[in-house]
Amino acid sequence: MLLRITDHRRDKGCRPKHDPVGGYRFHPGHRCRLLPEQDHSGDPVLSAIRFEKVCKSYDDQVVLRDFDLEVRSAETKIVLGGSGSGKSTILKMVLGLVKPDQGRIWVNDQDVTDLSEDELMEIRKQIGMVFQEGALFDSITVGENVAYPLREGKQHTNDEIEAAVKRLLGFVGLASAYDKMPSELSGGMRRRVAIARAVVHRPSIVLYDEPTAGLDPITSRTICDLVIALRDLEGVSSIFVTHDLSAAMTLASEMALRDASGEVTFRSEDDNFCLANTRFVILKDGQIIFEGTDEALGKTDDEYVREFLT
Repeated sequence: MLLRITDHRRDKGCRPKHDPVGGYRFHPGHRCRLLPEQDHSGDPVLSAIRFEKVCKSYDDQVVLRDFDLEVRSAETKIVLGGSGSGKSTILKMVLGLVKPDQGRIWVNDQDVTDLSEDELMEIRKQIGMVFQEGALFDSITVGENVAYPLREGKQHTNDEIEAAVKRLLGFVGLASAYDKMPSELSGGMRRRVAIARAVVHRPSIVLYDEPTAGLDPITSRTICDLVIALRDLEGVSSIFVTHDLSAAMTLASEMALRDASGEVTFRSEDDNFCLANTRFVILKDGQIIFEGTDEALGKTDDEYVREFLT
């Protein structure tokens, strides 16, 4: 099976046993109080993405300045910031498309800073990318779009690829679109196809570049549900770049669960639990000026952050 969406049962409110981050913290009677992190030093991968003292300039414009960021396994970092704050550069650096002037970058605990293009191709197999406009191939069907990463890998039979594609299209609610052309789909449907294509090869990391931009609220919510489900049911690590504050708040305050019948449901933060595996990162002048939970974001006294959020 190329993609498996499984039911991670929780014992007495604890995180899924496979989850090295501990994405959920249950504490009856206290609003979003985070319990101390446990020692997971024996886990094979703790850090999915790590930037250490990264600097990047284009001519005289400084984009990133002594930039530090860590995304742990099964964690989502929601990145906000004004134009030119470095959001897109971060994604390009994770993919190895842009090299830092100084500093180091790790992907799944491997230093990728100085890797060759051939070596980076192996790293990129661990990463899915969802672009703002979906970036589908207009000349081939939806099914072939989703299948493309698997065909490029040349490791699966046609039957395996077809089965995986149909499962993924079902997961994103587009099972009937298998034989359609991208031109027959709405903008929101194209984004969902893009998500299916991004995860069909089961990457451990997914990068989202403004995936809800320009969408109506209902369609935007559908995209958020997919992102949440991938985080919580598949343990995907991600960076979610956005200007959509409503979508960002949804990601930071809801989790996905699969019940005994296989149906995926969503639960909002309440007095009994909060999400500890999804945090906001706000950039200004190439540096992080805020990092924390949605609750901490709402309480910040930083004038720039408060102005940015209004």
